[in-house]
Amino acid sequence: MLHNERPYLCNFLGTVYENSSRQALMNILKQDGNDKLCWVSAREQWQPQETNESLKNYQDALLQSDLTLCPVGVNTECYRIYEACSYGSIPVVEDIMTAGSCGNTSVYRNAPLQLLKSMGAPFIFIKNWNELPAVLEREKTLILQEKIQRRKMLLHWYQHFKTELKMRFTNILESSFLMNNKG
Repeated sequence: MLHNERPYLCNFLGTVYENSSRQALMNILKQDGNDKLCWVSAREQWQPQETNESLKNYQDALLQSDLTLCPVGVNTECYRIYEACSYGSIPVVEDIMTAGSCGNTSVYRNAPLQLLKSMGAPFIFIKNWNELPAVLEREKTLILQEKIQRRKMLLHWYQHFKTELKMRFTNILESSFLMNNKG
């Protein structure tokens, strides 16, 4: 689906917790009827085991959507961001810090998203889901060639990102363990 029109404007499949930004997201999608243009499958309780059917459903949603909505959960950063990248679906990332333990320290208040931002992630970062209707309206004006180019750029960026992280990790391991043994 790299070169084809995708049938859905966006997707969100996940748990919607009471009094969360995910609940606000669902309300905003319903307000403008954008939930009809998006693949939305919300549940009230987290389910720990993925079935073959639910995995295929999720992968199809990523593959058939131009955007993947990435609301925060317990932590700001989540697997959904990276899975969307692997399918060429642009992550729309809620750019706020959560109370979770992923990078929420006095020294690194914004740590989870800083790596993505410093490496030029071609995502759409929003501070509040109230910004989503404008994002979706802009999305509707893009022609297929623009979407194809953006998908290619995302896939290229993601490949570079994974390679860079692998090199950084390898360098840290080598300098921490191998260099200390040479002396």
